Amino acid sequence: MNKVMMIGRLTRDPEIKFSGNDNSMAVARYTLAVDRRYKKEGEQSADFVSCVVFGKGAEFVQKYLHKGTKVAVCGRIHTGSYKNKDGNTVYTTDVIVDEHEFAGNKNSDGTTAKAETETDKDGFMNVPDGEELPFD
Repeated sequence: MNKVMMIGRLTRDPEIKFSGNDNSMAVARYTLAVDRRYKKEGEQSADFVSCVVFGKGAEFVQKYLHKGTKVAVCGRIHTGSYKNKDGNTVYTTDVIVDEHEFAGNKNSDGTTAKAETETDKDGFMNVPDGEELPFD
């Protein structure tokens, strides 16, 4: 079984590209900073996990996620390798995200995150009429 579940914050705005000649499928990449469970000498440390999202999920990422957004993701580990321009083998590890959802509505400094500023008192985001969400 290959299943990953984690909660963290985006370290920067997601990178969105479209695959295929007709730009048929969106592909989003972002890095998630996930706090480690134990502190080392009183300091919080984190792992920085590369995440990849395809299709409708990537379109959701493009519209609603940005640097600092706290999200919970569920997916699988994907490893690979390639030769760089110097001929050295570079090994990669990514989480292929199947599901993601907002995990908080405030940054650690108490300010409201950009994507979450348009929420009602219960924390639900206001979506314009006619806007299609990528949920099954």
